[in-house]
Amino acid sequence: MASAQANGRRVAVTGMGVISPIGNNVAQFWQNLLSGVTGIRPIECFDASDYPAHVAGVVDGFEATDYIDRQLARRTDRFAQLAVGAAVDAVRDAGLRLDDSDSESVGISLGTAVAGMAVVERETSVLAELGPRRISPMLIPSVIGNMAGCLISIVLKVHGPALCPTGACATGCMAVGDAFQMIRSGIMDVMIAGGSDSMITPLSVASFGRLGALSRRADDPALACRPFDVDRDGTVLSEGAAVLILESEAHARGRGANILAEVAGYGITSDAYHIAAPDPNGTGASRSMQGALRSAGLSPDAVDYIVAHGTGTPLNDISESKAIRAVLGGRADTVPVSSNKHAVGHSLGAAGAVSAITAVQAIRNSIAPGTLNLRLKDPECMVNAISSNVPGDIATVLVNAFGFGGQNASLVLRRWVD
Repeated sequence: MASAQANGRRVAVTGMGVISPIGNNVAQFWQNLLSGVTGIRPIECFDASDYPAHVAGVVDGFEATDYIDRQLARRTDRFAQLAVGAAVDAVRDAGLRLDDSDSESVGISLGTAVAGMAVVERETSVLAELGPRRISPMLIPSVIGNMAGCLISIVLKVHGPALCPTGACATGCMAVGDAFQMIRSGIMDVMIAGGSDSMITPLSVASFGRLGALSRRADDPALACRPFDVDRDGTVLSEGAAVLILESEAHARGRGANILAEVAGYGITSDAYHIAAPDPNGTGASRSMQGALRSAGLSPDAVDYIVAHGTGTPLNDISESKAIRAVLGGRADTVPVSSNKHAVGHSLGAAGAVSAITAVQAIRNSIAPGTLNLRLKDPECMVNAISSNVPGDIATVLVNAFGFGGQNASLVLRRWVD
């Protein structure tokens, strides 16, 4: 089990940016999440009538050329473009000036689960139909996973390390957690951290569908992804990017930054169980949460709210519920638990970072957003899964993200107290 120890420098969240199916800025995302707006709708980018799933979480209104020039946009995949958009907005939100005097003290931790699937599919067709001489020379640079972080580095002129953690659907939490450790240990002063993915493509939908992971509901897209519901039948593929700016306390205070919250702990484990299914007992997930709390120097009694991974798949929700109960004990009956995937779908490598932003907003606004299409909770999900927004004093939030291969990552976010 790898987790930071409860010592070292404090790590502040000073800015956030999100590109999502329910909003391309944090304020819009948050308002729509509370209001029950869904970004899940019928797939229109290809004919999905013969596919096992017919809906997806789609980002609207995003223009890559608002952040990068047209030539660079033609040479990069959408997952990297979304990441740049979220990163630029997060830096602006933080009021962070990135100049040559301190650019080497700023690093990037930007993960992705799959990277440029759309480009791979397109160029595979080109190869089959037109031959190898027609393949784009920019194929590899546009699809490798680290290109999102590298593109952010190029656009923002950041000269510190550009890390690319990859842990399937746990990636977003891992990226923020790795950045947290870099700052807490004194290696870096500032980290641009988060995740990005965009893979609403024929091959992606077909393969996830064949795996049995996707909801087959098409009559009402708003009800397709139903975490913790007794009638849930799978998750919904989505796209998006989410980025947080993390700083050491000294760096944030030195420039008079507005501190939004604190990243206080990080835990990461492996199930060592199966390449696609979670440990049915949730053992690895519970150890991840326990590690994050231990890293923060907190007991489970401190937890006020949990942003669950909550994919809406039958296996995941039960496994995660067991893990939460193992950590909280009897408090699992009262601590609010919810998932944002009913609204945004499952954005894979971005999901954990989207949930981290949800946690910060819950702390700042004193409200736990409900899983608003949860109609009847599965009795096997023995947690306080909330179906409506619950106001209250939220000082400490656990964030979970779990991925294929048994990857488990958890974060502790706290209200900043001087």
